[in-house]
Amino acid sequence: MTQNGIKQISQEIIKRINKISQPVKIMHVCGSHEHTIMQHGLRTLLPKEIEVISGPGCPVCCVPSREIDECLKLAEKGITITTFGDMLRVPGSKSSLAEAKENGADVRIVYGVNNAVEIAKKIDEDVVFMSAGFETTAPTTASELISGPPNNFSILSCHRMVPAALEFLINSGETTLNALIEPGHVCTIIGTKPFNVFSEKYGIPQVVAGFNPLDILMSVYMILRQMKNGESLLQNEYKRAVREEGNIKAQEALEEVFYVTSREWRGFPNIPNSVMDVKEEFEEFDARKKYDIEVKDVKEAPKGCICGTILRGMARPEDCKLFKKTCTPTHPIGACMVSKEGTCNIAHRYSTI
Repeated sequence: MTQNGIKQISQEIIKRINKISQPVKIMHVCGSHEHTIMQHGLRTLLPKEIEVISGPGCPVCCVPSREIDECLKLAEKGITITTFGDMLRVPGSKSSLAEAKENGADVRIVYGVNNAVEIAKKIDEDVVFMSAGFETTAPTTASELISGPPNNFSILSCHRMVPAALEFLINSGETTLNALIEPGHVCTIIGTKPFNVFSEKYGIPQVVAGFNPLDILMSVYMILRQMKNGESLLQNEYKRAVREEGNIKAQEALEEVFYVTSREWRGFPNIPNSVMDVKEEFEEFDARKKYDIEVKDVKEAPKGCICGTILRGMARPEDCKLFKKTCTPTHPIGACMVSKEGTCNIAHRYSTI
C-alpha cells in the first residue's frame, strides 16, 4: 500500500472515530503497541475524551527485584548467567546484572534460550538462562527443555501470563478500565479464548490488535462501535496472524513443561495464577530447585520511582519527578526506563515533555 493510501485510510478511520467519540479509558498491554502509539503520535489524533493508557505490557519491566536478586545469588556462586540484553540493567534490591558483570561475574547476553544452550554445550561451568517473557517467548524455552539440554544447563523461569494480570487489575479497582486492546503477539500463541472472560463476566469491550498505526486506530474505532451499540465483545482485528484457538503445538509444549502458580510482579503484589514455573518432570533444569536459591529482604522500588504505578496504568512517565532528569535510558533508575518496550523508555524517545 502506498503512503498516500495509508494516509487516506487513517483519515477515514479518524473521521469515523470522531463521529462516535465518547469518554472511554482504553488499556493496552503491549510494549510494541505503546511504541507504535508514541512513535506516530496517535494519542494526539484522537479526541480528548478517548484516553489510551499502557498497562503491564513489557515482560522485562514486570520482572520483580526478587528474581533479579535470585540471578545475582547464582552469579555469586560462579554460575554463568545468560539472559536478554534488556535484563542486564533492570534493578534488583541493591544491584543489577550489569553491575555484577562489571565486578567479575560471568554474565552473557544471548538472543534466545537456544544461544544459552549452545554456551552450556561449549563450557564446563554451570549455565543458567534467565527466561523472562510472556506467553510469546515461553514456548521456545519449553521446547529446549523437551529437547534435552546438557546437564550443566538450567533455567530461572520468569515467564508471566497476561490474562491473569488483567484480571487482577480489573478486580483491584485501582484503574478504571472501560475497554482493552489485547496483545497480538500473545494471542498468536494462546489464542483469543483466555480473554473472553473480560467481556462475558466484566462487560468490557476488547479488540485484539496488530502493531501498525492502522491496526491501533482501527481497534479504537471497533471499541467505540461496540460501546455505541451497547456491546461487550472480544473482536479480532489481527486476523492475519491470530486465530481463536492460537498455536496448539506451542500450547502443548507449555503444558508439558510448565505449571501455573502465583508470584509477585514488579509493582504488583502476588497475582494468582500468573506465572509459569518448571514441572517436577523437568526439575533437573530448574535453577531454583537445583541451587536451592533463597532471597530475603527484597526492596522493590528505588526511591522516587513510580514504575509500579505506571505498570498498573495509574500514571504516565511524565508524571514521574525522575523522568528525563535523573532517570534516562543511559542511567535508568526504574525498570520501565531500561527496556525498549518499557513505557518510560518509549516516552523518553518520543514525548515532547
